[in-house]
Parts: sequence; structure tokens; C-alpha cells
Amino acid sequence: MAQSQLVPSPPVIKAESYVLMDFHSNRILMQKNPHTRVEPASITKMMTAYVVFNEIKKGQLSLSDSATISEKAWRTGGSKMFIEVDKQVNIEDLIRGMIVQSGNDASITLAEHIGGSEEVFASMMNKVAADLGMDNSHFKNATGLPEEGHYVSAYDVALLGQALVRDFPDLYHIYSEKEFTYNGIKQHNRNTLLWRDPTVDGFKTGHTEAAGYCLATTSSRNGMRLINVVMGTESEKARADETQKMLNYGFRFFETHKLYPAGQKQAVAEVWKGAEEDVALGLAEDLFITIPKGSYEQLQAGVDVPGQLQAPIAQGQVLGQMSIKLGDTVVVERPVVALNTVAQGGWWTRMVDGMGLWFKSFGDDD
Repeated sequence: MAQSQLVPSPPVIKAESYVLMDFHSNRILMQKNPHTRVEPASITKMMTAYVVFNEIKKGQLSLSDSATISEKAWRTGGSKMFIEVDKQVNIEDLIRGMIVQSGNDASITLAEHIGGSEEVFASMMNKVAADLGMDNSHFKNATGLPEEGHYVSAYDVALLGQALVRDFPDLYHIYSEKEFTYNGIKQHNRNTLLWRDPTVDGFKTGHTEAAGYCLATTSSRNGMRLINVVMGTESEKARADETQKMLNYGFRFFETHKLYPAGQKQAVAEVWKGAEEDVALGLAEDLFITIPKGSYEQLQAGVDVPGQLQAPIAQGQVLGQMSIKLGDTVVVERPVVALNTVAQGGWWTRMVDGMGLWFKSFGDDD
């Protein structure tokens, strides 16, 4: 392969587990113990935020709504927004208190307002985790305070971060806010990379004695977005430094391209016994690919449709496979689907094509 495709070994990362994933293609560029279950600390609040954002998206909650602060929320230790028991606080302030200030009191208040209790809200969190394919995560609370049976994996956190960016473009920007003042108390976002790297625009820090120092981050440079998760580093500085190493590696040596949009015709296949003679083939979803920087011109695409297609064919029906190769290596495979419906032809068409298939079968045996 060309020299431009040579990628050096990734840097050594001092963390118990980590994942570097491309947002669009899902390609994993670096990983260590990605599926190991670990304590998430306040990274839990990413899932709390997802559930809250989803309630807003569904119209079940408004930023202008207010929630009453319970004694449980007020008494909870750890990081705080400093809200007062029995007071009414609007949802938008609570969200900022949870995301920017990492307030446990704000997280519990939101959980109780939406779920009626933190326990019910935790069940909502676990439903979302299952829907997102977070197979090594289970939530017992909305804060991330240590509790038996409360865990995530680095890979699952990357999936969650991807979903936050993808599903809530109108709310996600709160993660990039550097400070928030409530009750006259200004607190800074604990994600120090927001100051160090202007391409970073989220997500969340976490720390407990058992979890170590954790950081989930996303960064976008020149149209390429990466999701980065480090779990179990030794200090605040270490989680930022190790994350920066990973992001720099990903952006320096890889590039992501949108090869084909969903629904665009990529090939045409012959159809037997149909009201039409052929069917258009394409992809059901946009196809992104992450490859070594400088190797785009060496990509080759091919579509394989096995056997002879016979009507009827339904729109969206899987009919074959597209393969993307870099040199001699297949780097991506995706199913190709029918972009249009092909109804069964009349009796004469079916008879003639049936005979044609019969004769063709003899020729195929030679």
C-alpha cells in the first residue's frame, strides 16, 4: 500500500479502559478493555441527561417547567448546584446545574420530577441503555454515587455519547458551556478540555475513589467527529492529557468520508417474472467510512447480488451486499436493498421468464 496509508501504533494510554470511536462510521480506532464493567461516577449523568432530553423531545417536559426540590435531593452529598429544599427551580436551570456544575441535587430533582422517584427513573435509564445496545451497563441512580450493581463500560459510554449528539442537536450544546451561575454561585465545567481544545464541545467528567478519574469527550475537526472515553485514570490532569493524546492520534492519522447517502441508486439488477425488467439497488442508511489518512483514492466498491431475482420485490427488501475494499482488504460491508417495488408480471411474462430461467439453468451448469 501507499506510504500515506501507514498508521503508527497508537500512544500508550494510562487508564483502566478506554475507547476512541468515530461518530459517523462507528469505527473503533483505539481501545482497551472496552467492555469491562466499571463504576461510572458522574458520567452517569450523561444517561440522566439523555432521559431528560428525550422527555423534552417527546413533549412530556418543557424547559420552562418547574420542579420542587425534595429533602433527599437537598441532602445528597458530593457535587452540588446548591438548590434549596421545597423551592421551585425551572428545568432549564436544573439541566445546566446537572451538566455544567455536575450537581447531584439537580440530577435527583430531575429524576424525581420525571419518574416520581429516583428508583423509577433508574428503570427508565436502563430501558434507554437496552435500546442503545449498552449491553454492559446498569443504572441504580441518577447521580453516579457508588451503589452495588451500578456500572457501565467504556464502549457503552461511547455509544451513549454518540446518541446524545445524534438525537438531541437542539439541546446538546449545553455540554459546551464553560460555567453556570445559580444562587449567586458560579461554578466552572469540570471538563478542562473545553478551555484547552476549541474543537471539544462535550461531554462529562466523573470521579469517585473506586472509579478513579473518568472523562467522556467529543471533538469535531474538519467535518470528522470523534467520541473518546477514558475510565480509571489517576488524576484530573491525567484524564485530560490521555484524552488529548487519543483525540490527536485519531485526527492526525485517520479521515472519515460519507461514501454514499441512503436511497441513492448504486446499481441496477435484472428482475425475472416482474412487471418491470429491473430494480434499483441502494443503501438503507448513509454509508460512512473511516480510513487511514490519504488512502481515499485507493477505495474500491462492489455490489454482489446472488442468484436471479424474481418478482414480487418489496421496496426495502435486502437483495445483496456492498463491499468496500482498501487494497485487498474488505473494510466495510453493508446490505443493499430494493429502492422500488417490482410487482409480479402478467401470466405471459411469468411463463416466458420461467422458460428463460429453465434454459438458463442448463447453461449455468456447463
